[in-house]
Amino acid sequence: MSVPDTRSIEFFDTQFRRQIAAGELALNPFEQRALPHVRGRVLDLGCGLGNLAVAAARQGAQVLALDASPAAIEFLGERARQGGLSVETRCADLGTYAPKGQYDCVVCIGLLMFLPCETARELLARAMAAVAPGGSMVLNVLIEGTSYLEMFDPHGYCLFAAQEIADAFSAWHTVDDRIEDFPAPGGTIKRFCTIIAEPFQRPSRRTN
Repeated sequence: MSVPDTRSIEFFDTQFRRQIAAGELALNPFEQRALPHVRGRVLDLGCGLGNLAVAAARQGAQVLALDASPAAIEFLGERARQGGLSVETRCADLGTYAPKGQYDCVVCIGLLMFLPCETARELLARAMAAVAPGGSMVLNVLIEGTSYLEMFDPHGYCLFAAQEIADAFSAWHTVDDRIEDFPAPGGTIKRFCTIIAEPFQRPSRRTN
């Protein structure tokens, strides 16, 4: 997860340090679902502690992992160095980040909801454009219906409509698409949309 506003960065820096101290480095359910599709050159937007980046690199992927949390990036960078893994790490403001080139897989798990809606939509478009032909994108985001809002800056978050996500990928081949509710503190819920999709390839023109 990665966010440009100070409140959210502090929220996740605190959470990440707690997870590091507790050794909580297992893949979450969304990352487990994504892993079989994360291959080749990978762009991981909002990598957090990098559990998915590390797992993908161990399978042979070359990962560029970005996050706004200094604690997360420092931890992942050291973890990758110690393991001799092909993971490049950068601390970045992803609200303004523009991918250079294209990737076999673009991962964006638990990021977009922490950006203002206009910024989130622009980043989603840039991320989709960075998927190479034959590649795939993994997107996971909180959507409308979520009632747990404690981690958000009141003026800097976005809950997409479920149909908006579906519409964004309407011209892609969908590998996995689901909406799931998870219990949260105070009797609230987190409602996630997760989609794994591949851009349709245009048939190549035959020349005589």
